[in-house]
Amino acid sequence: MAVPLRGQRAAALLHFLCFLWAVFAVSQNAGFPRSVRKEPDVTYGGSWKHLTFLNQVLQTILYLLCVISDTVALCMPSLEKRVSSLVVPLRDFIFSSYVFPIGLFVPVAFWSLYVYDRELVYPLQLDDVNPIWLNHTMHTTILPLLFIELFICDHKYPRRCRGILGLCAFAVVYLSWIMWVNHASGIWAYPVLGVLSPLGRAIFISISFLIMVIFYFVGEQLTKRLWAKRKRKCT
Repeated sequence: MAVPLRGQRAAALLHFLCFLWAVFAVSQNAGFPRSVRKEPDVTYGGSWKHLTFLNQVLQTILYLLCVISDTVALCMPSLEKRVSSLVVPLRDFIFSSYVFPIGLFVPVAFWSLYVYDRELVYPLQLDDVNPIWLNHTMHTTILPLLFIELFICDHKYPRRCRGILGLCAFAVVYLSWIMWVNHASGIWAYPVLGVLSPLGRAIFISISFLIMVIFYFVGEQLTKRLWAKRKRKCT
């Protein structure tokens, strides 16, 4: 479907603003110089052991690819086909297999545990380290950014087995990583993992992964229905 130039420009502007916000949020959460964090995360693995931070990095990469694709389409149309053949499939795969299911899982899981018992996921002492608004950049604003992207960009989902396999691969690598962090330092990425028995931990992780797979299907169906309806209106 051909997108009107005005619509392309609006989408490009939104992508650029989302990219700037994502870069800002990652820099603040990583504790870079002049970060609002009162204390840097100097524990083993730093911020990289948290799914929240990894999700922010993935969103930043996604918006970078979107900005590249938009810039080429608007400013260098002669190169659009060549660049799009490389950038767009990667952009769509990252969105479908990682950014949407993980980006939806993070706020749902975090705020559900937070309401039940915040000490399981975000202990009270962290309020002295992170301003409240920084907590929301990690666990709240990622959700509207996710649905903005769903609405302004028609992402082509890969074959279902390939998309879910990509999500499974990420889950296995992340699980191996947090297990190693615990083995090497005795630290669990999230306190809830430390209070559960080995069996309870296995059940919790299995349910979490199942929810992410369900969210993969949610993203796939929302994308298909939204863009099928919009395409019918344009025909």
